[in-house]
Amino acid sequence: MNYLGIDLGGTNLKGAVITEEGEIIREASRPTHAERGADSVANAIGELICTLAAGERIGGVGIGCPGTVDNASGEVVYANNLNWVHYPLREKLRERTGFAVELVNDANAAALGEVLAGAAKGAHSAVILTLGTGVGGGVVIDGKLLTGYTGAASELGHMVIAENGERCSCGRRGCFETYASGAALTRMTEKAMAQHPDSSMHELAKRYDGVDGRVAFEAQKAGDAAGDAVVKQYIRFLALGVANLVNIFFPEVIALSGGVAEQGEHLLAPLREEVSRMEYGAAYTAKHPKIVSCTLGYRAGMTGAALLAKNKNGTA
Repeated sequence: MNYLGIDLGGTNLKGAVITEEGEIIREASRPTHAERGADSVANAIGELICTLAAGERIGGVGIGCPGTVDNASGEVVYANNLNWVHYPLREKLRERTGFAVELVNDANAAALGEVLAGAAKGAHSAVILTLGTGVGGGVVIDGKLLTGYTGAASELGHMVIAENGERCSCGRRGCFETYASGAALTRMTEKAMAQHPDSSMHELAKRYDGVDGRVAFEAQKAGDAAGDAVVKQYIRFLALGVANLVNIFFPEVIALSGGVAEQGEHLLAPLREEVSRMEYGAAYTAKHPKIVSCTLGYRAGMTGAALLAKNKNGTA
């Protein structure tokens, strides 16, 4: 039996036919066109489901949605980048496709995908962190997503690591994502470039057609002092948040995704060292979480959504 996983994004809509083991058979994508309204987006999702399901034995459909999702009622409660409030997505898609879809927050779907078929496969507990424009993520404990009382749990980017720190887009100050997101790394790099006009980061930015998360890391590798300082400060901020997550959940695996995570061991090795110094009881603990990079990339959300549908249908 195969399953369908849909990843609903503000810009693009992606879907895939996925086996029970998490292998992708085929996939497709199209623009979301969120500006056309919720019903238009639901129509596009329905068309994508029908296209992918044609000729397949589909055991269930899962959809990863941005924002707060209530799977019990079948609603997307609030998704700011789609401008949806209490939108009955399951009902709309049942009318269009005949499937009773399972709904899950998109970051949670990606976390579940990595646990069931990716970097944390086989782990009983894992925290998945996405380092992008913000810091998103999901927590899986004993193979189950931690969704909380309202379904909005695991907003990992919005724990405060700096009291009265920089203002976050959520309205609070000092949030983890304000210091450890890919966007935060870019801001730190730009600030350092302004202070150090002779830094090799300027030439690297030209090579990359602008400042992004690679610039400081590449400058550090080339021996640039300003780049080295940026990277070390960024990793310090990242380690503060990761250590907090270790001390709260102590998972088997912490896996990082997003553009910054593509730095691999240049990021992970010093991060592990920093986190190890902040773990509660580190000197007396024999087991420590593995800190690794995610492996599924953009397919994580689709994979997790499909395997959630599988689990809900009692086949896991």
